[in-house]
Amino acid sequence: MIEVDGSVGEGGGAVMRTTLALGAVSQRSIHIYNIRAKRKKPGLQPQHLCGVESLAKITNARIDGAGLNSTELRYEPGPIEGGRYHVDIGTAGSTTLILQILMPAAAFAKGPVELEIRGGTDNPLAPPVDFMKNVTLPILHRMGYRCEVECVRRGHYPRGGGVVRAYIEPVQRLNAIKLTEPGKVTRVSGLAHCVRLPEHIATRMAHAASTALIKAGYSKVNIKAESYPPAKDPHLGPGTGITLWAETEQGAILGASSLGRLGKPAEQVGREAAETLVKQLRTGCAVDRHLTDQLVLYLALAAGKSEITSAELTLHALTNITLVKQILGVEFEVDGQRGQPGRIGVEGLGFVRG
Repeated sequence: MIEVDGSVGEGGGAVMRTTLALGAVSQRSIHIYNIRAKRKKPGLQPQHLCGVESLAKITNARIDGAGLNSTELRYEPGPIEGGRYHVDIGTAGSTTLILQILMPAAAFAKGPVELEIRGGTDNPLAPPVDFMKNVTLPILHRMGYRCEVECVRRGHYPRGGGVVRAYIEPVQRLNAIKLTEPGKVTRVSGLAHCVRLPEHIATRMAHAASTALIKAGYSKVNIKAESYPPAKDPHLGPGTGITLWAETEQGAILGASSLGRLGKPAEQVGREAAETLVKQLRTGCAVDRHLTDQLVLYLALAAGKSEITSAELTLHALTNITLVKQILGVEFEVDGQRGQPGRIGVEGLGFVRG
């Protein structure tokens, strides 16, 4: 059983998600302690517990210690099964973070995996569902990963109520990827949304983001506004946000997002996302800061030498690299300092579905 200190690196829920996902794929038992030790509320909260229990179902795992506020957990995976699974977080917890813990195992399941996850779709400190659909999945698709995600209904804090459906087709193995020189930006797309709110909020976010991007020199900009008339708005509570993604001539996709909140002008939300995207594009790197930490696990599992340039080496990404080395024994080459642009290279395991 591999012993993992949950306080390593960023010391939050991402340590647990990465650790258990790696254990599930490699069929290695995990003992993780000090779970979320660096957070104000240490231990498993409803969202984390839901992720653990869902992974246990898909992987026929034995788990010990899976309870609210638990800081220690033992996980012994079994065969990864295909099938249909319904996951209800019960709060506005992030549906995309549930996907993060399940997707690596689902890629190597015995059959297709269909998921319906209920909770939040646009959360602070988690990738929005639009980022997952338009940045994460297209890049993983280049590695051979086959997944489709549909946002049926959005969910925001505190009401939640969002519904996300995912269909994952298993693969024999993943392919290495090289994303180092992005080349010129060919277009910038985006989606500004508001629910249970006046439609002009989404329009103002989209306009502010477009204006900032054009001012920065990006002429091909297409940001859509999503809103709902009051009589046909199925959402449980109000919420708003924007996700942007830039595609380049060499196949890179970099994204950025921003969430609205009470008292925060729509124009500020749109500008924040645009300015974040522009800042990352100007590094000349091919992968944004958030996609970097999401890719680490897949690069380690892929067959062949992968290499990426990252707009920012975050603590999350460096922590994931540490965990991959401990659990899979894969060594990464990292050039650059935390908080700065950098380069990541790795000779993947070439993991094959059993």
